[in-house]
Amino acid sequence: METLSRVTNIEVAAILYEVADLLEIKGVRFKPQAYRRAAQAIETLPEDIGDIARRGDLDDIPGVGKGIAGKVREIVETGSLGYLATLCEELPEGVQYLTRLPGIGPKKAIALSRELGVRTVDDLEAAALAGRIRDLPGFAEKTEANILASIQASRAAQERRLLGQILPVARDIEKRLRSLSSVGQVSLAGSIRRRKETIGDVDILATSPDPKEVMEVFATLPGVERVLARGTTKTSVVLATGIQVDLRVVEDGHFGAALQYFTGSKEHNIAMRKLAIARNWRLNEYGLTDLASGRTIAGEDEAGVYRALGLAWIEPELREDRGEIEAARAGTLPDLVGYDAVRGDLHVHTRWSEGAHSIEEMAEAARALDYEYIAICDHAESLHIARGLSPERLADQVREIERINRAADGEFTLLSGTECNIGMDGTVDLPDSILADLDVVVASVHSGFKQTEEELTERVITAMGNEHVDIIGHPTGRILLAREPYRINLPAVFDAAATLGVLMEINAFPGRLDLSDVNARSAREAGVRFSLGSDAHNRENLRFMEFGVATARRGWLSAGDIANTRPLSELRRLLRS
Repeated sequence: METLSRVTNIEVAAILYEVADLLEIKGVRFKPQAYRRAAQAIETLPEDIGDIARRGDLDDIPGVGKGIAGKVREIVETGSLGYLATLCEELPEGVQYLTRLPGIGPKKAIALSRELGVRTVDDLEAAALAGRIRDLPGFAEKTEANILASIQASRAAQERRLLGQILPVARDIEKRLRSLSSVGQVSLAGSIRRRKETIGDVDILATSPDPKEVMEVFATLPGVERVLARGTTKTSVVLATGIQVDLRVVEDGHFGAALQYFTGSKEHNIAMRKLAIARNWRLNEYGLTDLASGRTIAGEDEAGVYRALGLAWIEPELREDRGEIEAARAGTLPDLVGYDAVRGDLHVHTRWSEGAHSIEEMAEAARALDYEYIAICDHAESLHIARGLSPERLADQVREIERINRAADGEFTLLSGTECNIGMDGTVDLPDSILADLDVVVASVHSGFKQTEEELTERVITAMGNEHVDIIGHPTGRILLAREPYRINLPAVFDAAATLGVLMEINAFPGRLDLSDVNARSAREAGVRFSLGSDAHNRENLRFMEFGVATARRGWLSAGDIANTRPLSELRRLLRS
């Protein structure tokens, strides 16, 4: 019987990402993007990579050709990749780790390694603190200061993971626990239940008459690398991917209070406790108690806790002490957009540019999600790295979309679109005569992030002034845990968007979630309306929409604030207006 090593999808993807980084450092063209595309597809698969390997279907994964499929199989079978080891030997030691720091490209990393013997981030920090970097050719005192700042930011980022990476893992554990006959209730808690964009660790609550059995199963789940602590009511483990997961088993009568307490946030809970204290009550993970009589007032379910304190139910995504308690008391909480409210995706890429699938394949996957429409928004010509479309190729794509729509006979609609690049002067890289014939025009900044705040603000507002631009894509350019937002005057941008009727995108790609929740709420208060786009580059990426909806909910948005919660006929009217 064939034996395959027990590696997770995320671990396989991590190796492919490292191969891509090393090839890029060596100056190899095209291959890095291929490895990244494959890694991205694998880390978002709904099925275990080992099961796919057993069936011999690795090359059916989007973006995984025969060459990469062979390497993936080697990783699955052995847990490592010889090709990666060879690449590491060809470069100075530690270079791949140094280039992950913002501001350190391949040339600087190689120079630091060869001239100063820097091998690790700790080595680099020591060299910077000693003032040894500033005298190297191509470096300066300011470079040294920037390196120290990058190290500090990088260390903070390493303690957190993307919601999109962690949630599937947490749900799998939750599902396994739920399947136990000895488990009653089970729920995710903590920041992952509040759907924060990055997660430190995973909290899970459960009830059971036999906590010992539950803890035994939990401690021996697939992927558990070590047990940090083990008791009858709480066990903490670390998965092979480095994620810490804490499980607490509580009594049925305390479950609601415990879930409220361990969901947080800390600030929300402090505000809740103040409400209890004002009534001479105590609120903790065991329940809401009248201190005068010792009577338990609430605790079996969460809604009862809020109700007893005179509050409407507060959705977990809102529990950040940003006015939600006052709104709950006044009955003015928003009717948050539902996770099933989105009728279509307004930012989808295909094989025509840097995507992995054809238009028809993306349409088929969207229909499986019960969407009514999606907008095909491949990159325009000036974004060469993404194989952007010339006006001629875009015209060909529009004709292909029209052909597919005719065949669908109205059951599902493809919208013709583009993601055009906003140039340094605010102009977009397609002529108005082309844009006028498209259904959806997304305009995004992809370069020139070092412009001043004034320049970037004027640049984006100028692009919004183009009558054909419908949406500003990923409006602050951030990459979570990797790149800070560019400097831009968002209040000015939001005012212009509200005046011009341009939608602000909440980009649902897990590494972006841009606009952020806080910025989305500010935009809503300025009168801005929104679009949600997965920025999908393959079929599985369409499921990222969930994370965009979570961000919208955390930003206090209702369905009416979001364009693509509307039926197609209403969406078309909105875009035309």
